[in-house]
Amino acid sequence: MNIEDSCISCIDTDWSYQLARRMEKEKTNPVLGYRTAGSAAETATGDMLYREMKAIGLTDVTRDTFSLDGWEFEKAVLKFTDDDGQEHTFQMGGYQTNFETDGFEDYELVYLGKGTAADYEGINVKGKLVMVEINQRDEWWISFPVYQAYLRGAAALIAVQANGYGEIAESALNAQDIAGPDFAPAFSLSQADARILKRSLRNKISACEDNTTDSEDIHNTLEQDAALLRRFSLKVSLDARSRVIPDTAAGNITGKIQGTETDSMILLSAHYDSYFDGFQDDNAAVAMMLGIARALIKGGYKPAHTLVFCAMAAEEWGIIDSKYDWSTGAYNQVFRVHPDWQGKVIADLNFELPAHAHNTQDAIRCTYEYADFIRQFTDSLTVPKEAYPDGITVLSPIETWSDDFSMAIAGIPSTVNDFSAGPFMQNYYHSQYDNQDVYQEAVYQFHHECYLKLIMTIDRLVLPPMNFSNTMNAVADSIRENALSFADPEQNSLLRNLQTIIASAENIYEKICQINAEYATLSDSDARIAFRHKWESAGLELLKIFRKTQDYLVRLNWQDEVIFPQEAASKNIRQLEKASRALSEGNITDALKALYRVDNNMYAFLFDEEVYYHFTEYILHQPKDRLMWGAGRIMHHENLYGIVQKLKQRMEEETPELDSEIRRLEAALRRQKAYYRDDIRYLNTSVNKLSAMLDNIYKNITTPGNSNIPGNK
Repeated sequence: MNIEDSCISCIDTDWSYQLARRMEKEKTNPVLGYRTAGSAAETATGDMLYREMKAIGLTDVTRDTFSLDGWEFEKAVLKFTDDDGQEHTFQMGGYQTNFETDGFEDYELVYLGKGTAADYEGINVKGKLVMVEINQRDEWWISFPVYQAYLRGAAALIAVQANGYGEIAESALNAQDIAGPDFAPAFSLSQADARILKRSLRNKISACEDNTTDSEDIHNTLEQDAALLRRFSLKVSLDARSRVIPDTAAGNITGKIQGTETDSMILLSAHYDSYFDGFQDDNAAVAMMLGIARALIKGGYKPAHTLVFCAMAAEEWGIIDSKYDWSTGAYNQVFRVHPDWQGKVIADLNFELPAHAHNTQDAIRCTYEYADFIRQFTDSLTVPKEAYPDGITVLSPIETWSDDFSMAIAGIPSTVNDFSAGPFMQNYYHSQYDNQDVYQEAVYQFHHECYLKLIMTIDRLVLPPMNFSNTMNAVADSIRENALSFADPEQNSLLRNLQTIIASAENIYEKICQINAEYATLSDSDARIAFRHKWESAGLELLKIFRKTQDYLVRLNWQDEVIFPQEAASKNIRQLEKASRALSEGNITDALKALYRVDNNMYAFLFDEEVYYHFTEYILHQPKDRLMWGAGRIMHHENLYGIVQKLKQRMEEETPELDSEIRRLEAALRRQKAYYRDDIRYLNTSVNKLSAMLDNIYKNITTPGNSNIPGNK
């Protein structure tokens, strides 16, 4: 039996499953779960994982501590007595905000539709609980209606998830990172419980109308329903304790299998904080990571690279009032606790929700540069039909949803088992229904085997298998697909330079593959170590180029999607041109539809100016340590709040005069075109710098003896 088969035979998914279940023991909320960032429950679970790493035989087990904003969510219970005298008790979910009562305290509760600024017109909510219905997946994030409620004086906001997440059952609660200030309190309520409260509100309406119609059907539209419900309130009692604790200690738990040939490392990561019990997200991932480590040790595997297994704290949340308030543990690990990992880790295999098939086809998501290598690996796999009938594919680029993004921008090529595309996210994600009932043994077994094999495949490499042509082709495609004629000279120059660097990158990748293949033929250990030493500096240079590629090319839009630098301005220009044409034709409606899609200006339509301002400025002007992995990745912003409000007023006029608004849009277009030209020039400069770096590495890896590589003798 070869070493791979020996290790695979040692995989025990039942052991991993049981560890995932044991992780549910510690809870901040004894009824709902929650193992929140910096909480006693997270710390206790980290201690358990520390002991588990030692027990399975990992070495150098450490708790890598750092400071974050902690959160303890103990309880949120709402009581309500209906008109028939029946008392209802509702368990509510929590968001990372401050709110404490002295036992049950009485409040008025009002219902305000979607919680936009318009819903508050004529309604006094000071000191009251405001219940709203939101769809965070398809509409807007929880932070906006919460801060809106705070500004209007509400005691707290209660969010009911109206589809988008938690769709598996009307009793589902949902929780997400708040991405807002801790002084604006918020909780979540299920649709089923909200229906009881809304029924009582409708009964009040019906009583006012002398019961002339059925209380469930007295209104023709949802809008009319919401408008009438706003006029009434209910008496409720709330017992809650949610505390945000700044400057709290947390810890990432790491253990190793020591390498035999090199100081370079392969990292495996998964996070151990959770909402509710978090069976899939992310107990099963942590347990799988350690299950793989256990199988490697029991199977007698001696890696060339040091294998590092890291259970990350605070992935779900960890910093107050930041747009980028998740992945706190991972960011701290590679930028503050272990910046020395940058340039030493040749791959991060991050795991998320791995014991459930999110689609009929599995996928490994990775950085552009590793896509060819990962695709070659997946082509060698036999995927069990009972797990994934349509096999497995490879996706790029890395997204911001999970810890692998923080790893990638630190210069660590990253992968993650893809989890974001399937129905699980809408149905179970971040709800109490993410439990053992969604466990799929065949999927879990396959992922154990797949990633154990991938570790061994990466471990057999001498040079990181980076094909930078994938990245450059993606940049070129993004320019061609959205080319703007006014910038033709700059665009054409950039495209020519990209073709040059693509050809160079393809040649380098071919040479990397040859070097890795040559190493694979060596059997003598001394020869293998000498071969690795010969190419060590080249490997370091490749990782440096990868890091620079992330610095130069990876940007975010206002929806947290990964884009290239020029894409935001390109999109804005097209929408502003649509809006300008529409206004010149007197069509305010179409103009507003276009402006809605410019940067984050959808919020200019929905919320007070202070809400819009707060959630714009904290991205553009907060210190880098508050923005973490998002710092500097949104370059420009077009503030359209004033013109949106003015155009909404103009719609009420019989013959609106639009010359002023047209001129304002023309000014916005000039700014965005200047941004676009600057972005193209910046890209051209960046591509030239990367091209020079790639030319140098190509000379070094094709020169006999590699005499030009620093550090080689």
